[in-house]
Amino acid sequence: MKRGMSLAIFIFAATILVVAAGTIWPNASAISYAGGRKGGALGSTSTPQSAVEELGALLKLRATAKAYESLANKAEFAEPEFERDLAGSGLSLRTYATLDSFEVQPLHQSDSDAELLMKMRWSSVVGTFDDTRDLHAIKSGDRWVVQWPLKHQARVPPQVIPVNYLRWDVINRGPGDDWGTQDVEAPHVRIVDMHPVNRAEGVVVMGELLNEDVMPAFVSVRATLVSKDGSVLDSEGAFDMISQTLLPKQVTPFIIHFPGIPLSKVTSIRMDPLSVLVSASADPVVEIENQQYNSGHGAAATGQLTNQSGHAVNVAHVLSTFYDKNGQVVWVAGQYVDRALQPQTPVDFRVPVPQDLADKISAERTIVATYIQGNIQ
Repeated sequence: MKRGMSLAIFIFAATILVVAAGTIWPNASAISYAGGRKGGALGSTSTPQSAVEELGALLKLRATAKAYESLANKAEFAEPEFERDLAGSGLSLRTYATLDSFEVQPLHQSDSDAELLMKMRWSSVVGTFDDTRDLHAIKSGDRWVVQWPLKHQARVPPQVIPVNYLRWDVINRGPGDDWGTQDVEAPHVRIVDMHPVNRAEGVVVMGELLNEDVMPAFVSVRATLVSKDGSVLDSEGAFDMISQTLLPKQVTPFIIHFPGIPLSKVTSIRMDPLSVLVSASADPVVEIENQQYNSGHGAAATGQLTNQSGHAVNVAHVLSTFYDKNGQVVWVAGQYVDRALQPQTPVDFRVPVPQDLADKISAERTIVATYIQGNIQ
C-alpha cells in the first residue's frame, strides 16, 4: 500500500513539473506549431514581423511570463498588469478565452524602429472576438523587440452606492407542505412579432417575445419548420440570441438560424415560446448611453454601457433589434462584451448589421442581458 501511494505521489509531482516546464520554457516545435517561426528562439528575431509573430506564438501557448520578459517596455508595467490586459478581470469572457489565431500587418519600418498591426482572434464558449493592437518594435543589437500597448483599466474609487431595486423571490411547495396541490404556474409570455427571411445561409426566423405577466420569467423560443407535405424540416431554439430572464412587461428579441434550408421549402412555421418562473431582481442596472445607428459602410449600432450597480458584471450581452419604417423587425444581432463591466465605468459596444440590410433600417432598440457569477439576469 505504501509503495503504491509513493508511486502515485511521484507520478503526480512529475506531471506538475513537466507541465510547469512546458509553460515556462516552451520548446521550438511547440512555438512553431502555435504560429511562431521555426526554431522558436526569441534571440533570433531578426525582423519586426518575426518578433511580433514570436510574441503571438507565446500568447497562443499561454506562456505569459515568457511573453512579458520579451517585451521592450516591460519596465512600464508589472507582469500581473500584462496578464490582466490579456485575460481581463472579474471572470469575464477573456478570463477563459484562448488565442485562436493572429495576423501581423507591417505598416512602417526604418532602420531602428517599426510600426505593425496585430489582429488577434480569441475563442470563447460563446464564439470568437477580435482584439487589434498597434505595436511598436525597436531594434536592439541584432534583434527586434516589441513594445506592448497596455490598455489601462479604470480603477473604481471606494464609494457607497445606494441600492433601491425591485426583487422577486420564488418559494416552491415542499414535500411536507399542504397549502396547495400545485406549484405556481409558469408566467404568461407571448410572441408579439415573428418574421422569417431568406438569407444566403438559409432561413432565419426573428421576432420579439413579451413577458405579459406580473412575475419574472426565464424564457426560450423554439421554431419548427414544416414542409408542404407536413413533415418537419428542422427544429431549432434561439440558444443565446435572446435575453432569457424577463422582468414583468419586458420584451426581448430573438433570432433562430436554419442553415442550408431555403424559405421556398417551408410552408409553415410552428413557434413554441417557453417560460419558467424564476427569482429575479432589477439589479444590476446597465445604462445604455450615446446610442446611435450608423448606416454607412460597416453599418452597426454603437454606444456605451455603464454599470450603475455596486458590483462587477462578469459578462454583458448586447442585443439589438432593427426595424424598418413600418416598425417590422428587419434584423436581430448581438455582441458579447469580452471584459467585465466595472461599476460606473463606461465600455464601448458595437453590434454590426449585414450591409445589404443597412438601408432598410429606420430605427433600433438595444437591451443588455447580464451574467453575474452565481446568477443570471
